[in-house]
Amino acid sequence: MYAITSLLNPRNASRINRIVKGLETRFGLDDVQDTPDPHLTYLLTATRRLIDLKEVLAEVAATTPPFSAYTTGLGVFPGKNPVIYIPVLRSNDLNLLHQRVLDVTAPLCRASQYYQPDRWLPHLSLALHDTTPDLLGPVLGHLNQETYNLRLNVNNLAIMRKKGELFVCEEVFELSGKP
Repeated sequence: MYAITSLLNPRNASRINRIVKGLETRFGLDDVQDTPDPHLTYLLTATRRLIDLKEVLAEVAATTPPFSAYTTGLGVFPGKNPVIYIPVLRSNDLNLLHQRVLDVTAPLCRASQYYQPDRWLPHLSLALHDTTPDLLGPVLGHLNQETYNLRLNVNNLAIMRKKGELFVCEEVFELSGKP
C-alpha cells in the first residue's frame, strides 16, 4: 500500500506533531502517529509498478511550481472510529496538482472513490483509528481552544509506503516547475 502525499515543511510538521502529542498525553490517542510525517494525501493505493510510479511523479514534480495552501477550522469524518482533522482549503493550484497525480497514476493504480476530484477532501489528520464517538466531545472541546489557520508551502510530492503498522517515506520529489 502506498500513499501519494505532500509532506509538510518542518515548521508546520512540528505544530501538527505537537497537537498530536497533546492528544496522546491528554486522551491516549496515538494511532495517527503510525504515519510520523504529517502530510496531505492525494491518493492511497496499491501498485506493483513502483518504478513507473516514481517516474511519473518525478515528472509531475519537475513541471509543477511550489505553491501555498491554507487550512482553517476542524473537521470530523464520522463513524465507529471518527477521524479528527484540520481541513485544507481547496484552491486552483491544489486541485490541479491533485488532478495531475490522478491522471498520471491512472494507468498504474486505481484511486478509491474518496480520492476522486468530486469527493476528495484534503486534510491533515490529528486523530484516527483509536477515537470513539464518546471521545469526540472532550477532544473537540480541547482542540477548540486554538485556531488552525496555517499557510502550507506545498513544495514536494512524496511516496509513503506501508511497512507493518507504519507508513514510511519511500521517496520525495521536490516541486521545481516554473510558475
